Amino acid sequence: MASTKTLGKKARLAKSRKGNRRVPAWVMMRTNRRFQRHPKRFHWRKVNLKKG
Repeated sequence: MASTKTLGKKARLAKSRKGNRRVPAWVMMRTNRRFQRHPKRFHWRKVNLKKG
């Protein structure tokens, strides 16, 4: 990917990067560990993000 990005593309990448974390511990405790994995997690090398 080019180092020079448009602002919109950079904002989308930053938003998806912020959402790429584990489920918080308090959510696991509150739901009796029903939600252990985050359904929208992704690895930056293995998965391409949707365009648009």
